[in-house]
Amino acid sequence: MLCQHLVLGARKTVNVGKNIRQLCQTLIEQHAVLMRGLRSAPEFSAAWCTKSSSLYPATTHHSRGRRTTVMSTHKLDDTNKTANGVTNGFSPKTPFLIGVAGGTASGKSTVCKRIMERLGQDDIEHSQRRVVCISQDAFYRPLNAEESSKALKGIFNFDHPDAFDNELILKTLRQILDGKICKIPNYDYVTNSRLESTTTIYPADVVLFEGILMFYQPEIRGLFHMKLFVDSDADTRLARRVMRDTRERGRNLELVLHQYTNLVKPAFEEFCLPTKKFADVIIPRGAENTVAIDLIVQHIRDILRPGQAAEEDQRQQFKRTRHNSDNFFKRPH
Repeated sequence: MLCQHLVLGARKTVNVGKNIRQLCQTLIEQHAVLMRGLRSAPEFSAAWCTKSSSLYPATTHHSRGRRTTVMSTHKLDDTNKTANGVTNGFSPKTPFLIGVAGGTASGKSTVCKRIMERLGQDDIEHSQRRVVCISQDAFYRPLNAEESSKALKGIFNFDHPDAFDNELILKTLRQILDGKICKIPNYDYVTNSRLESTTTIYPADVVLFEGILMFYQPEIRGLFHMKLFVDSDADTRLARRVMRDTRERGRNLELVLHQYTNLVKPAFEEFCLPTKKFADVIIPRGAENTVAIDLIVQHIRDILRPGQAAEEDQRQQFKRTRHNSDNFFKRPH
């Protein structure tokens, strides 16, 4: 009787092993299909963190009573859904458009700069770049005489949605998605006016468009395939703004603090902060968050070489899965 039980137990173990092997093979095949879909789909929402040289879903780390999120994601809004291989009305062959929003001096420009540097695109001729970056600041609308007078006194609110030429932003984004060459204004922060010169934006594979209110207008927000929100501490943003405006824009400290207290901070809380919920990826600490930047850079690299990246990921995943499953069956039970 004991021998019969041992034989039955051995048979069950073999059957379980076969089922597990079949399950692993099915998971590998499903993963390959999923990766191909992710590489071809225009929208992508990632939440990852690095741990023991492996990638795991983003988690909250606790250190000395503080809680820090490496990267977090939100559900894509309805304007960014895919249907029949088409996102936002455009085919997957159109440029991958990434919106980067966040409060004033949160580090949006620096994050974009780091991404460009990691991709080796910052020292390349503009007409040859595969990744380009555009700032919403270039689209401040022309001011009339009364508004110009207020701006010189520091009482015109440049952080209000009405301060931007949203029609020109929308037109430019559509030209970019159509693969057309477009020209954007150059803005002078000292005189608060547009210059006569313009900057030419050539067709690219990936376009970063950064600004405090990139996600405020639904029509504009709906054109982005990925939306990043750079989240930094309020005191850090204030310190950065003071240094930037006094050193680079020739403004005195009293004027900067008056603007921040009466215009910038209220506008951030009313218009910018609520758009955080539309972000696919939230980047705490701005450019200091090298983990988040590295992962975004890697995703952009996958966009620039989709076929090669998908095949490599599939091979690596197969090796890891086979290695783990082989070890499982080699262990004594």
